[in-house]
Amino acid sequence: MLQPESDVRPSNSSWSRQLVDSCLSAIALVVLSPLLLMIAGSIFCETGLPILFAQRRVGRKGQLFRLLKFRTMLHEMKGPALTVSGDRRVTRVGRFLREFKLDEIPQLWNVVRAEMALVGPRPEVPEFVDLNEPVWRSVLRVRPGITDPASIAYRQEEKLLAKAPDPIRYYQETLLPAKLAMNLAYLQERSFWLDLKVIMRTVRCVVYPDKGRITDTTDSSPRELR
Repeated sequence: MLQPESDVRPSNSSWSRQLVDSCLSAIALVVLSPLLLMIAGSIFCETGLPILFAQRRVGRKGQLFRLLKFRTMLHEMKGPALTVSGDRRVTRVGRFLREFKLDEIPQLWNVVRAEMALVGPRPEVPEFVDLNEPVWRSVLRVRPGITDPASIAYRQEEKLLAKAPDPIRYYQETLLPAKLAMNLAYLQERSFWLDLKVIMRTVRCVVYPDKGRITDTTDSSPRELR
């Protein structure tokens, strides 16, 4: 059940959490720099520039920011905001990056810039956000994150969308409300240990992506992380 805004714990707005997230992300960018260069080189060799893809997303308190990813699609091909499994726009390198979520690594820079957190509700594009809805105001009281329980539960989301007659409508009417409910449940219970479990579970899902399955959309609890 969705709870009032006052029940949400906006703990990732604290300076201490932001400082820790930013420092860890900066260290991760340095440590991962050889991998980042390899990925950039692979993208360039296959489809040229640009290497990065920037998209407007809705951040804390409804402020827009540019979320960064490694480009996984042919930049000259236009299409819907949502990507489904088998999308013809996705390149060969892009399919590999998306399978192991490596395209998300540049968002560490968003964390360094304090636009995002390591753990928090995933940011949505403006078209899917209604700031007049209490649930959105609750979720947007905190910085969005690179990962969250909903991202783990719906890590095979593209395959589910590919089966829907109208992917965008299915996302807006079915998947998005379920993810918002999970995000709100997570925010009501979030703690350092829960965030650590989310990160560890995310790493496991990245290493073993084929073991992922989509959760029931009626389940809005982060209990699988406990």
